Amino acid sequence: MSDLEPNAQQQRLIDETEGTYLVDAGAGTGKTLAVTRRYANIIDQPGVEPDDVLLATFTTSAATEMRERIVEHSGYGLQQLADAPIRTFHSHAHHILDEHGYAAPRHLGIDDRITGSTRLIEDELVETELFREFIGQFQDAHPEYADQFRAIEDHLELLDLVTQLAAKGIIPTREGWYRDSREQLAGAFETFKRQFDAMNQPRNGGRKQSPLREKLGRYGKNKTYLPDAPTKADLRGGRGTKQLDPAVAKRVFDGNRSSLTDFVHDVYLEYLEFALGRNYLNFGFLQVLAYVLLLEDHDLRARLEFEYVMVDEFQDTSEIQFKLALLLAGTENFAVVGDWKQSIYAFQYADVDNIRQFEKRLQRFSASLNDDSTRVNFETPEVTAIRLSENYRSTQSILDFSKHALTVPATDTEAVENVALGDADALSSNAPFDQTHIEAIQHEAEHEAVLAKIQDIVGNDAYSVADGDGNPREPEYGDIAVLTRTREYGRELLRTAEQYDFPMAYDGGVELFRTDPAKVLLAWLRILESNADRGWAVVLEAAGYTLDEIDHVLSTGDYPAAMTGFRSKLAAMDTVASVARRVFDRYGFHGEYADVILDTIESVHQATTVTRGDLIRFITRAIDTGATHEVATSAGEDSVTVQTIHAAKGLEYPIVVMANMNDGRFPPSTRDSPAIRYEESVGLRQRQIYAAVGEYPHVYDNWRDDVLRHCLPDGYDEERRLLYVAITRAKQHLVFAGGEDPNRFLESLPVDLEEGHTDVAEVTEETTTQAQLPFTVSPPDGPVGLNAHDLMDESVFEEAGAGETSSGSGGVDFGTRVHEFAEQYARDGSGEPETEDEKRIADFIDSLDGELSVEAPVTLPLTIDDQRVTIAGIVDLVHVTSNRVAIIDYKTDRSRRGVPEYAVQLSVYYHVLGSVYPDRSVDASLYFTADGERVPVEPTAISQLRRRARDLISNS
Repeated sequence: MSDLEPNAQQQRLIDETEGTYLVDAGAGTGKTLAVTRRYANIIDQPGVEPDDVLLATFTTSAATEMRERIVEHSGYGLQQLADAPIRTFHSHAHHILDEHGYAAPRHLGIDDRITGSTRLIEDELVETELFREFIGQFQDAHPEYADQFRAIEDHLELLDLVTQLAAKGIIPTREGWYRDSREQLAGAFETFKRQFDAMNQPRNGGRKQSPLREKLGRYGKNKTYLPDAPTKADLRGGRGTKQLDPAVAKRVFDGNRSSLTDFVHDVYLEYLEFALGRNYLNFGFLQVLAYVLLLEDHDLRARLEFEYVMVDEFQDTSEIQFKLALLLAGTENFAVVGDWKQSIYAFQYADVDNIRQFEKRLQRFSASLNDDSTRVNFETPEVTAIRLSENYRSTQSILDFSKHALTVPATDTEAVENVALGDADALSSNAPFDQTHIEAIQHEAEHEAVLAKIQDIVGNDAYSVADGDGNPREPEYGDIAVLTRTREYGRELLRTAEQYDFPMAYDGGVELFRTDPAKVLLAWLRILESNADRGWAVVLEAAGYTLDEIDHVLSTGDYPAAMTGFRSKLAAMDTVASVARRVFDRYGFHGEYADVILDTIESVHQATTVTRGDLIRFITRAIDTGATHEVATSAGEDSVTVQTIHAAKGLEYPIVVMANMNDGRFPPSTRDSPAIRYEESVGLRQRQIYAAVGEYPHVYDNWRDDVLRHCLPDGYDEERRLLYVAITRAKQHLVFAGGEDPNRFLESLPVDLEEGHTDVAEVTEETTTQAQLPFTVSPPDGPVGLNAHDLMDESVFEEAGAGETSSGSGGVDFGTRVHEFAEQYARDGSGEPETEDEKRIADFIDSLDGELSVEAPVTLPLTIDDQRVTIAGIVDLVHVTSNRVAIIDYKTDRSRRGVPEYAVQLSVYYHVLGSVYPDRSVDASLYFTADGERVPVEPTAISQLRRRARDLISNS
């Protein structure tokens, strides 16, 4: 797509740079091409610089891709655009606070400040542990809220509530609530009344009762209400009644919620204070504080405004992000690009109405921001709509089929009415040919049926896909993606695939603490903490013991001597992070999985006091919740990709298998509402209430909440959009698959459901299954390149004696000669040692019996904020044996003062080689030539290298 010339619709967007635009960019319509060329066109205008244009993206990877594409069509190079404001909202908020946010909390009456050392917590698991610590302290400090806590089963739900309120721009202050936050928490009765009336309309011309009255037929079933709750008859009316009395709406909506609002206020405010006191912020707080700062500091806002603002993936923005974009727009040159049909991130508080009701919200939000002072500097402008409708991905058959996804019912009782399809009817395909198969299969052994269907497709020219020139070719495994609503199904399918050596890999968020490195670490922690049989069973199994042998060892306590010795070494270690690193080294766990686990543990360790018992509970909770981390994985040369629909958004595949189309799985059947929730129309609501009525206190169900939830949207619209996104990932062929009980979606789509088969042939050819993607030794250069030496704090070498060599001859020349001798001697054994240092090196090299690599160049690629960074270095010597890789760096220092900083340098090499040799133990050491001592170094986690690199870049 990047090599194509823009079509007429795209060209209009590229050329028309002045004014306010709403761009309806349907699936596969070349949105990125148009946006990046428009940006390039703007910055190439006289008098316009990159700093005059904000391009807000949904992900950092999207920002990186756009920056690279802009370079292709502008007069700027990648280095010149490295610091250009092409960022996510979170990243830009971070940038604002870094530069100007020191005193931002004072606008909320909070005394803490934001400093250069304030950390950003990106890991959900890390923040969960921090919030657990906070909420425990909060409960102790607020006995007056004991009744509130008794009605909340999972206190972590409060973190989700705080995150949601932050995304809505609802913010507490020391004295109360910021701006109109209290009014938002109260809800809007008129909006609710419209929802109530719509659900309360009798059906079939008044002959059938309203949906609301029908749903309330189960009112009170398996519920315990307070004595003042109305009866079912009070709400529904007598026999023969078709709808509720309109007065019920007010009765349901009203009710004193002041104590609930006070409780939420104090949790929210004090958690923000807790975070600032612990010197960290989460994504939500970043945006909240940047938003408040821009609202309150008029001079700063004027300095930070942009002449042009463009927002990509606008359907995925939250309310506070819309308002931030308006505050940053210095002119009416404001363009948003997106597709309402692909809004699938409500669980991250994206608000589809930002794009569906763009003009109304533009007016409403501008008026709200300007209520006491002019902050949005332009009059509400006329909005120009541009529709991108030429699709460069899918065949017309798939595009025509995809629109059905937006109107199919999710349940047997749901009626989908009045869906405005908009551009779903207007998409036209640019595919080179259309021989599309759209099929649906069903089998009780669904996993095997999916694999068998894939094998029917591979090599079958009836399912031809387009080659690079647009000509038909036979499909391969790598052309196929299996998409699912949940990760669990993907795991199950992979386990089945392994039985047949089937080439299949999972791509996307990995449940990191369910991987082997985490399980083995958890086992050793349990052994250290309590000598638990559960721990011993795992490590014995990992060592190859049979079940009978494991039972014998556990019953006798006769543990292998090597294991008890290793336990003693672990027990002597000071920190849980060092225990984890030693376990991973022993088992040869290297690469991204191990690094991210270590990074997570060290992040928790920095912020909290973590014991072994705490870490056991942390890992156990992570396993139970299925928490995911983005870890780079590879599907191999020719392997089927398995992804969730969310992970596949923005991607495309020649053939898509939409699997697990089963009742209760898509949409998921578990739709329990949290104990406290917020909805824009009804405000803050509580599902249960603790009260003492009569002799016995009890947690009562809230009758108002039970009625209210029947009046609100059920969330199925987003499930339909998920189905639409899955379908439009397919370029040429589409297969649906279900089990014994297909879902309502599959039954309603216009496709014949046929019986599948389970004749899966074992794959004998060499194929690549899921593997961790190793750091390559020569990745593409990023816009920023660093040397491993750059990360070191050189002040330590300025101390007297730190750089002295054994010869005392000034250091640099002597050190160079020693290194040159070492290189030549390791290569071919030539050269006679002339100094004691060289003699010791020769003896050391002669003692090594493995394969030697000399002066090995390595590069470590990292993503830091929105930049790709490569850290390069040269390893003096790599010693490789069948089970071990040793990194050796020669040092001619007499002093050992430099060891901690040398360890940083060697850590770069350690992480690279650990991924190049994932099946071997890797260690790093310094060889001091002055006395022949070999000093092991403890590698630094990638997170620490990233922080050093970030500091180096920001100070350069």
